[in-house]
Amino acid sequence: MFRRKTGRETMDMCSGPLTGKILRFALPLILTGVLQLLYNAADIVVVGQFSGKEALAAVGATSALINLIVNLFMGLSVGASVAVARAWGAKDEKGVHQAVHTAVLVAGVCGLFLTVIGVSFARIFLNWMGTPDDVIEGATLYMQIYFAGMPFNLMYNFCAAILRGAGDSKRPLYILTFSGLINVGLNLIFVLGFGMSVDGVALATIASQAVSAFLVLRRLMRADSSIRLDLRKLKIDKRQFAAIVRVGLPAGLQSSLFAISNVLIQSAINSFGSVTMAGHTAAGNLEGFAFTAMSSMQQADMTFTSQNMGAQKPERVKKILWICLGLVCCISTAIGLGLYFLGPVLLSIYNSDPAVIAMGMIHLKNKCLFHFALGTNEVCVGHLRGIGCSMPSMLISLAFICGLRVAWVYTVFAVWPTLECLFISYPVSWVLGTAGQLICYFAVRKRYLKTEAAAA
Repeated sequence: MFRRKTGRETMDMCSGPLTGKILRFALPLILTGVLQLLYNAADIVVVGQFSGKEALAAVGATSALINLIVNLFMGLSVGASVAVARAWGAKDEKGVHQAVHTAVLVAGVCGLFLTVIGVSFARIFLNWMGTPDDVIEGATLYMQIYFAGMPFNLMYNFCAAILRGAGDSKRPLYILTFSGLINVGLNLIFVLGFGMSVDGVALATIASQAVSAFLVLRRLMRADSSIRLDLRKLKIDKRQFAAIVRVGLPAGLQSSLFAISNVLIQSAINSFGSVTMAGHTAAGNLEGFAFTAMSSMQQADMTFTSQNMGAQKPERVKKILWICLGLVCCISTAIGLGLYFLGPVLLSIYNSDPAVIAMGMIHLKNKCLFHFALGTNEVCVGHLRGIGCSMPSMLISLAFICGLRVAWVYTVFAVWPTLECLFISYPVSWVLGTAGQLICYFAVRKRYLKTEAAAA
């Protein structure tokens, strides 16, 4: 008998009204993302206010590079969430069990691999990006410590993806709230108490990640449903591994493609000096609050779509897309306008230098008013992954987002080498990417809704 119950945190996604349930599922995801950004912001604020703009720039110089290296493997957690959601919607207890144990083992192996890569090649990668001499020492140290904790990072994200695939978006929020408070406390202790700099905030980060990994593993091991984890039964199931890779590998590649273009843009920003880098770091962290709402709607669409595909309810699948598109347009527009008008005040929290604030506002003014295009792109991507069409979505991102930004840097930006010109490449790529994803959806939806639902 299929054991669906996991507590009050789990909802039934395959019956009843959709809009309210999508919002109730997405809200904890949004809060989780906001908390993650607040804790990341705490790292940036602490080093920016108490260690100077060079330390702030050092932390910022690593973000695009870390995303480039990590995103491919984080994409596999997306595949794990879809695999669990499909089996859960189909009431396939054995499939859920196999997907859970495969995903946890994959997380452990990939985490160790990333630690070796990140610690060994951090300085080489940063040199390739043209990181300035006054920043590179701190950036290398931060990146090496950060990657030392990568097994904890991946384990939390994979296990949280498992819980979300089963309809539980609240437990990851509770866990992150607790571990994040530890992160903030350790930031203050290491930097203010012990006089550390980027090394202090990096150590605080991996300590909090270790706590979150432990707590989410314990939750899975104590679950009273099909997602219960038994460490003695960790094993790669070929069918579930293939399902994880089929969705997760294109998702990871797609995220890495974004990161490749961002690394190139970060390299261009580095050429303007540490003040511009610091402003970009602060603005990018602020903009992340808008992006996390859009990413949460993407996850909500993907999970609801996956479960209903497993339950073979294609009519509900069609409704999910339009509901999520409407919600994400409203949310992204409101947040974008808020960042646009409150930008100077919010940027001053990170660093009070007027030059840093001015550089940050160039970033915000050229991107925030177009967040609705980014939001619709994210939801379309999540929906295509949920119906099983991950590879075409990745190829569209390659052409319209990554490819366009790379071409922009070497053509338009080469002719007009200003920050404004550089940041305009983002909204242009978002609009074209959204158009491509929608065209793809209408071209493939009939085939996927029939064949994928029938195979579930």
